Amino acid sequence: MKVYVTRNIPASGINLLKTTGHEVVVNPDDRMHTKDELIAILKKEKPDAVLSLLTDKIDGEVMDSAPTVKIFANYAVGFDNFDREAAKRRNILLSNTPSEVLSDSVAEHTFALILALAHRIVESDNFTRSGRYKGWAPFLFLGTLLKGKTLGVIGLGRIGADVVKHSMGIGMKCVYYDVKPNPDFEKQTNARFLSMEDLLKQSDVVSVHVPLNDGTRHLLSTKQFNMMKPTALVINTSRGPVVDEKAVLQALADKKINGFACDVFECEPSIDCDPSDHLELKAMPNVILTPHIASATIEAREDMSKMAAENIIAALSGKTPPNQIK
Repeated sequence: MKVYVTRNIPASGINLLKTTGHEVVVNPDDRMHTKDELIAILKKEKPDAVLSLLTDKIDGEVMDSAPTVKIFANYAVGFDNFDREAAKRRNILLSNTPSEVLSDSVAEHTFALILALAHRIVESDNFTRSGRYKGWAPFLFLGTLLKGKTLGVIGLGRIGADVVKHSMGIGMKCVYYDVKPNPDFEKQTNARFLSMEDLLKQSDVVSVHVPLNDGTRHLLSTKQFNMMKPTALVINTSRGPVVDEKAVLQALADKKINGFACDVFECEPSIDCDPSDHLELKAMPNVILTPHIASATIEAREDMSKMAAENIIAALSGKTPPNQIK
């Protein structure tokens, strides 16, 4: 059967598809398709399966352009690019690559952002590269010591739990908020469950690890930023719209919080939703921006490729994909 891959990905998954006898066609251009381009290529190729990326918006119109497709398999832990109801009506399978294959990578990246923001690494690197460093000074780029400070994790899934464990290594106190407490995790780590409001009030660092849905869109907005310490650092490696971009810009400008680091953006791939606004994330020195690379380790991306392929192989053989989205 034929599998269309919407963008070139690590070879492990593509090779697995080929060794199981499937024809694989990969987008030859190193860029995402527009919706019209994707529809046109699916009509032309008539694939039995599509290995998609989070940047591919798979709605009913796209599905109707490829009536032979049995499964759209995301090369991503997220799946908000899928119209799940449209897929159900058409009896099309959907799958993703759950966080177990990339949680270590995302947790490490998250903690790297925490350290870089607290110790002003990016600011001081830019300062040094620009030739402004003239020698040691007592108040040059004073940062924040994380030892003894409180990390607040919103969303205690696999990634959030790993971030807590990283923080323990440098002596941070940990609190968390989730839909329900996790007593076993608390025994292992001494982390404490708090309400969202109490977590925001007590935390020196707030790190967000929730999926994007109607309940989490703009989970952090003006009301939440006003609850935080003015010294607080906020990290988002979940999904861009979980944090209200205009609200975080205003919170930074009004010194309601002390810094922000993110790997995802509300209007991605645009960095600022409204570039005409006088407030821009990319213009603020106490902001760190990385281009959606939290899972970008060789190990994680190879595992994601293989898992997406395994979902397709199962579906095309009449079996339930290991990571089917229902």
